[in-house]
Amino acid sequence: MNLADAVTCYERWLAGFMRLRADDLDRKHTRMQEGPFAFLRATFFRWAARWAALAPDERHAPPVLGVGDLHLENFGTWRDAEGRLIWGINDFDEAARLPYSQDLIRLAASAYLAIEGAHLTLRRRRAARAIADGYAEGLTSGGRPFVLEEAHPWLRAIAMSRLRDPVAFWRKLSALPTTRAPAAIRKLLADSLPRPGLPFRVSHRSAGLGSLGRPRYVALAKVDGGLLAREAKALAPTAWQPAEGTRARSVRYATLLSQAVRAADPSLSVRTCGRETWVVRRLAPHCTRIEVTELTRARDEDRLLFAMGFETANVHLGTPGARPAILRHLRRRPADWLHCAAKPFVQAVLSDWRDWSAPARARTRR
Repeated sequence: MNLADAVTCYERWLAGFMRLRADDLDRKHTRMQEGPFAFLRATFFRWAARWAALAPDERHAPPVLGVGDLHLENFGTWRDAEGRLIWGINDFDEAARLPYSQDLIRLAASAYLAIEGAHLTLRRRRAARAIADGYAEGLTSGGRPFVLEEAHPWLRAIAMSRLRDPVAFWRKLSALPTTRAPAAIRKLLADSLPRPGLPFRVSHRSAGLGSLGRPRYVALAKVDGGLLAREAKALAPTAWQPAEGTRARSVRYATLLSQAVRAADPSLSVRTCGRETWVVRRLAPHCTRIEVTELTRARDEDRLLFAMGFETANVHLGTPGARPAILRHLRRRPADWLHCAAKPFVQAVLSDWRDWSAPARARTRR
């Protein structure tokens, strides 16, 4: 199936679970032209459809309940029940049972595309080795959450960067126009607020890339002299294909959250509204994803990618019995297995991105 038909087919399938926003889909299609990294983020369904052909040997890798759409911008921060700042993977929209290597290969491929876009300065082979080493260390140690208090000052510096300035954050959210939301979604948002009966207004928020086009509502309220926000985003079953031409039928987001080695975000929950599934979470200046432009300022990219590999292990450790099987499998792999496995995916993404961007480039030349 050619790329344009694949996009149409996927969006038609997704519309069976929610009412998609046509304006956000148009915005997503335009943003897919920005560069290969943005294209990767927006097209997990395409990656999933090509997995078996591009990674035939991985069918023997031990399975886990994994992230699916893992990449450099699927990491961020949140506050745990003790108010501590936590760093880790913060989006599980595409959670699925898949070979453990899938998450690592996609993470490495995203790093390679970030290197191509000058957001990382490491050589590709070294980047893959850092991810693989961090993953192996996480499995061997049994995992641990990244609590950014007395430890990990270099990660805390990224999380507290000037790009996450509270004044700018709340100014941007406050500028969103008020919109109407279905009564069931208003109740979902009202129930997520810290006190019953708080007045709030609802806005639509355009965010993300893989999820751009899905309904996404934000409740804004003023409490005790300051603003707070809660977001509800529609979920669908993952685009991962357990067999050729098939997709999953259930949402695994909550299951993965409950099993992973994790300092939980108490504001994060998965809710059902009629036939729809929604994820509800707090929005705050330091409770958001970290963008790839912020990673450019990281002084120790090796350590950052090592931490991303380690955090991936934190998620995979939630699958009962997976740890010994994966460690045995890793011991049989050559040292540069991840580098070799990621390369064909990078080439496939680059080829697809050129095809998607070609009409826009032709119009520019005219």
